[in-house]
Amino acid sequence: MADGLDQAEWRRWVEAHGPKLLLFARQKARCEADAQDLVQEAVVECWQRSGTSPPPLPLVFATIQRRAIDRARQEDRRARRELAVAADQSQPWFEPDLENRELSQAIQAALAALPTEQREVITLRVWGELTFAEIAQVLGIPANTAASRYRYGLATLRKLTQQVLT
Repeated sequence: MADGLDQAEWRRWVEAHGPKLLLFARQKARCEADAQDLVQEAVVECWQRSGTSPPPLPLVFATIQRRAIDRARQEDRRARRELAVAADQSQPWFEPDLENRELSQAIQAALAALPTEQREVITLRVWGELTFAEIAQVLGIPANTAASRYRYGLATLRKLTQQVLT
């Protein structure tokens, strides 16, 4: 091991303390995977701080507690942001004139009906004013795929809006 501890000593420490650390983390985490991550992150952090000796157990427990609080706060903030985005999506996407209200409602309904992949490409292209290369970079897809999704999305939008307006 890098910090002067051999692998046998590391294994003994983990075998002796791992189960109780995981039990504690399970009480603090929202799921088993998070509890395991908390233990691993806390042990690594404390081990790095302690240098060549095993980390003191109270420090590891305190680190699990602190990391669990931080993780819960992050997840709560993310959930609030997602709720805010969902609430914003219920608002009109653009402000129509009275004579264009029917068309704008049809477009809005058609956009909402599109597959997510097509809707996000259209949104990035039209409202984000990105090129297909930039869209590809944002979404992690080839530029040709972005262009195809845009083309298919527009065709679907035409069909859906024509059905509503005729």
